Amino acid sequence: MFRNKYLYRLSTFRIILLSFAGAILTGAFLLCLPFARRGAPVSFLDALFTATSAVCVTGLVVRDTYLGWSIFGRVVIISLIQIGGMGVVTIAILLRNSSDAACLQCNLRHPAGAGLCCFPFHLCVLQRRF
Repeated sequence: MFRNKYLYRLSTFRIILLSFAGAILTGAFLLCLPFARRGAPVSFLDALFTATSAVCVTGLVVRDTYLGWSIFGRVVIISLIQIGGMGVVTIAILLRNSSDAACLQCNLRHPAGAGLCCFPFHLCVLQRRF
């Protein structure tokens, strides 16, 4: 209950910013885990750069993705790319029932009866088809 009240006090801009930063920091911490790498240890700065590059979908890397990361590390990187490609805003919609739902629904030309909460789900299903 407290979580929902706190989220409603945040502006839309802050929700997007926190979602973006949260995805990057979570990815960086996961990439710093010992079983996420192969070979030499990874500094937090290298993991942060890799996570930021993955979420922003720029493709810049510090170390070779296939040789430098384990399967777990590669799954983390591809998940971050997926989140960045799908859009942090869509992820934020999944996490928060927006008070601006009617406005967003109108701008996206999404049917009013379908409900905005279903929109990100349908977007994910459509993305998986291609």
